[in-house]
Amino acid sequence: MGVSPDRVLVIVPAWNEMASIGHTLEEIRAASPVYDIVVVDDGSTDATARVAREAGAIVMSLPFNLGVGGAMRAGFTYARRHGYQRAIQVDADGQHNAADIEAVLAGLENADICIGARFADVGDYKVRGPRRWAMIVLASVVSRVAKVRLTDVTSGFRAAGPRAIEQYVRYYPAEYLGDTVDSLVAALHRGLRVSQVPVAMRPRSHGTPSQGTVGATIYLLRSVFALSLALLRPKSTTEPKGAAE
Repeated sequence: MGVSPDRVLVIVPAWNEMASIGHTLEEIRAASPVYDIVVVDDGSTDATARVAREAGAIVMSLPFNLGVGGAMRAGFTYARRHGYQRAIQVDADGQHNAADIEAVLAGLENADICIGARFADVGDYKVRGPRRWAMIVLASVVSRVAKVRLTDVTSGFRAAGPRAIEQYVRYYPAEYLGDTVDSLVAALHRGLRVSQVPVAMRPRSHGTPSQGTVGATIYLLRSVFALSLALLRPKSTTEPKGAAE
């Protein structure tokens, strides 16, 4: 028997995030009583899973690190098995503001996928150099595929309706950038609709993100490669079903 239609599954992929996961879960719980939380512990070697359980979250522990794509596919599989009609990814590092979850979910009223976009005139999130160029190119190309203007196709802060949950269970790539760009293009090729809402992204609460010219250049090359693979995949002729039978 599935959950009540008003319940929302918040999927939190986490890899060695013991320092930030507790506060992130506290924020999500405070945002709304209709949010159920599942933390996908992606092969962490620290106390991420223990801290998440103590905070009251359901924890799925993967035997080794699969990356965000593998963790999210596990989370969407949980959503489908339990009959959730809406699910949303919130990162464990504190960058996604739980107060914006409601706005991102609202974007599902006219779409199957809604992206919380960092570059849509809200907040002061800045990216420069090759990394920014890559994001602009990716957004431009994917916007043409989606037939709607998108500004941030690499954002992981995104919500999924029933058709998207079904699609993500079938196909959610684990390779670098596949979890954002490839998964989105694949969903568009299956006829799913996408929208975006502006959100203000926050800095990581703990840890240091990868930076530097070399890292940014590698990001640019990987972005182009990931997009090329996504566009080369054949379009599907079958429609995804609802989230749960």
